[in-house]
Amino acid sequence: MASVPKALFCPTCRKVVLATDGDFPFCSDRCRILDLGKWASGDYKISSPILDPEVLEGLGENMPHRRHSDDED
Repeated sequence: MASVPKALFCPTCRKVVLATDGDFPFCSDRCRILDLGKWASGDYKISSPILDPEVLEGLGENMPHRRHSDDED
């Protein structure tokens, strides 16, 4: 019995895509580029907070310090 390749729906146009397809999980390069454009324009957002303490520590080190209006000069 041959194994059946995994299938998903293209996240952009909802066509069925097999895991063996070259553009998986998208059905085409066009859908892949449209999806990237939505991320780049801010249409997609990751809305859940970062809860991993190691990631939070790394972010604090790389971000410039902001001055608050109540800070002294």
